[in-house]
Amino acid sequence: MDKKRLFRIMAKASDEEIRELASDIIADHTVMVIKEPAKTLAMIKMQEPVKESLFYIGEVIVCEAVVMVDGTRGMAVTMGDHFEKVYHMAVIDAACNQGIFAGEKRLMELEEQQITREEKENAMHLKTMVNFQSMDSEVG
Repeated sequence: MDKKRLFRIMAKASDEEIRELASDIIADHTVMVIKEPAKTLAMIKMQEPVKESLFYIGEVIVCEAVVMVDGTRGMAVTMGDHFEKVYHMAVIDAACNQGIFAGEKRLMELEEQQITREEKENAMHLKTMVNFQSMDSEVG
């Protein structure tokens, strides 16, 4: 699984789900904290739609951590101040880098749940969408 997909799934998962995924790694391997989970600021980059130029819209609070699992480095950054979650995400990243992460099946299940939840939310929003063209045809 590529890193972008891995972190997208973990970012949307709850703190408890991430803790559960990292618990076996923490129990069976040596975890050393390189950088304690801490708050910092990160710039948010956006793309302007007409000229497609990049610009910074502002800053957001993020939490970051760096760990070593059996000598392999892992790091994570997530929006907000989820210290415990970002620590466990870094542990999972290190396990993936080392090739010892065994929770890929569970991550796939989480991804399916997240997609289903998003589809339900999108369907609810579509029900409230107003079609202005149909309103224009009634005027006159």
